[in-house]
Amino acid sequence: MGADHAGYELKNKIRDYLKQRGFDVQDEGTNAADSVDYPDFAAKVGNDVASHAVDRGILVCGSGIGMAISANKVHGVRAANITSEYEAQMSREHNDLNVLTLGARILDEAKALEIVDLWLKTQFAGDRHQRRVQKMMAIEK
Repeated sequence: MGADHAGYELKNKIRDYLKQRGFDVQDEGTNAADSVDYPDFAAKVGNDVASHAVDRGILVCGSGIGMAISANKVHGVRAANITSEYEAQMSREHNDLNVLTLGARILDEAKALEIVDLWLKTQFAGDRHQRRVQKMMAIEK
């Protein structure tokens, strides 16, 4: 997990929630509400995911947009800014999304936790979607 100053509080709430549910959570910061640059944290979490040090990543900033753009610069990352449970489900089933980004200024805590729950429990459907994900990833090359 990672966040900038705008996502710091929501990141901590999500982190604590996941730990209570038994997840092993690696927190890449930020660890204060002081202004920081979101690409730094997107790179840390993106590299953790791309190197398979972790299975999936969650990033939080004000809108979720900057984190998604930055994380997608890391080879092997498929990140998207998710604002609904439907998007969370489809992003996993159809796109095998490995980095979830959330907007702390857009989502309240309850909605963010619903999205995280669904995103974590939804499995990739494979089949025809695997071919499409492979084509997406080939674009990086």
